[in-house]
Amino acid sequence: MKTSFSWLTCSILLSIQTALPSYATGMEIDSVQETPKSSQQAVKPLPRVAIAGLGIESSTFSPARTHEEAFHAKRGEQIFTSYPFFATDSVNRKRANWFPALVGKSLPGGTVTREAYESLVKQTLDLLQKNLPYDCLFFDIHGAMSVVGLDDPEGDLIKRVREVVGTKTLISTSMDLHGNVSKRLASHTDLITCYRMAPHEDAMQSKKRAVDNLLSRLETGKGKPAYKAWIPVPILLPGEKTSTRIEPGKSLYAKVAPAAARKGVIDAAIWIGYAWADEPRNHAVVMVTGDDKKAVTSAAEELADSFWKVRSKFEFVAPTADLKTALDQAIKSQKHPFFISDSGDNPTAGGAGDVTWTLTEILKRPEFKGENGPSLIYASIPGPEFVKAAIAAGVGGKVDALAGAAVDDRFAPPIRLAGTVESIEHGDRNAETEVVVKVGSVRVIVTKKRKPYHKEADFTRLGLNPRKSDIVVVKIGYLEPELYNMRADWLLALTPGGVDQDLERLGYKRINHPMFPLDKNMQDPNLKAVLIPAADKL
Repeated sequence: MKTSFSWLTCSILLSIQTALPSYATGMEIDSVQETPKSSQQAVKPLPRVAIAGLGIESSTFSPARTHEEAFHAKRGEQIFTSYPFFATDSVNRKRANWFPALVGKSLPGGTVTREAYESLVKQTLDLLQKNLPYDCLFFDIHGAMSVVGLDDPEGDLIKRVREVVGTKTLISTSMDLHGNVSKRLASHTDLITCYRMAPHEDAMQSKKRAVDNLLSRLETGKGKPAYKAWIPVPILLPGEKTSTRIEPGKSLYAKVAPAAARKGVIDAAIWIGYAWADEPRNHAVVMVTGDDKKAVTSAAEELADSFWKVRSKFEFVAPTADLKTALDQAIKSQKHPFFISDSGDNPTAGGAGDVTWTLTEILKRPEFKGENGPSLIYASIPGPEFVKAAIAAGVGGKVDALAGAAVDDRFAPPIRLAGTVESIEHGDRNAETEVVVKVGSVRVIVTKKRKPYHKEADFTRLGLNPRKSDIVVVKIGYLEPELYNMRADWLLALTPGGVDQDLERLGYKRINHPMFPLDKNMQDPNLKAVLIPAADKL
């Protein structure tokens, strides 16, 4: 029985093995390998797509300088972590073979040093060179970078990228609506879009749209758009006057998506531009791309005309006041927390972040001298030496040291803070170390490096409860969503600094004129679409 069972078992196994296809058995069986010609389809290779970009808003009216480390540059696979739509199991990740080169994003700040810019550009170009050729490139920039001795850095960057990847490569550019679109940038990109909301709650959605547009044009074989309409609009306004939360920005930007949805149009965008840099490219722009000439040009001209018609209706996103008036109202108010924006030194717009003028004025007020005065949180002031002294004193210890005005001392000198250390936290990506010191009834956040405070967790991780504070003063312009939803009342204080909201105090020398609102009686401009040739037709 044992012998016959073994023979039977072997026979069955051999029969099964013979019936299986060759990829299952490793045997070459001609009858299995033969495939009808009708089902023989060539598998189309996935497109080769590069990723690169540098992003910063940098004020030329600030004495600050931005260095390479501020960009926190990511390279290769690290880059995917910045984009949720590039998760490992995402649809877009599977639609192409991706070759991320370098993407660097800095907090807004001062003009970028030429050394930092050239270093980052060289690294980007070297990394792009390694994986040539590319079918397309996702170019992720902000659009408001200023570089020492160089006009239009983004235009320079994309031109140098083109010299590496070639003019046939399809480039899709994603931008902040506070960026600038020079004719050179418009010429060397193929597809282009920007955010449609300010505050930028749609930032990631807009970046994904840029990628989707790029892949769609590639997969359908349509490639570069037949037409790119570019219209410079001579308007220069701060973001705090052009928020899409309120009119007329709300209605103006509501026209963008319908324009982009027209037949023959790929995308449409309005750039407010960046008001705190003094270059000829700094002004508003409308741009529309697509394959139908009439649809593209008419959409662009209608958006530009709509923008121009409402130019005089833009107002600040919040009631404004000088600092004294703002503090007077906040102290008297029964609405808590009462937020005050210290707008002139806003590090989210390009301010140095270390102007001490506002904090100096606050601590002069008699109402805040005693511990039982109105509770006020001030966020924030950089002071590395103060932080060092606070760490030495420890939580609960007394500290007396200087902070601020190491970079921008034009309006007030470094401020002496003498008080009690209430908390010390390490590890923040921007601040590195944060200290809370109580001076009278004011709690001042002092940081090793500058940091904007725009989320509730920025405060609570330091043991502060902004919801329970009478007054919260933040170095910011319009309040970011979490702070906006938290406020009981709010005033935007027109304070001095590198991003002064009063543009007429800045002293422009190089922007194009006439420019609204600096030239109040200017004539209506020519807002006809300029058709920009494709990069391979330049």
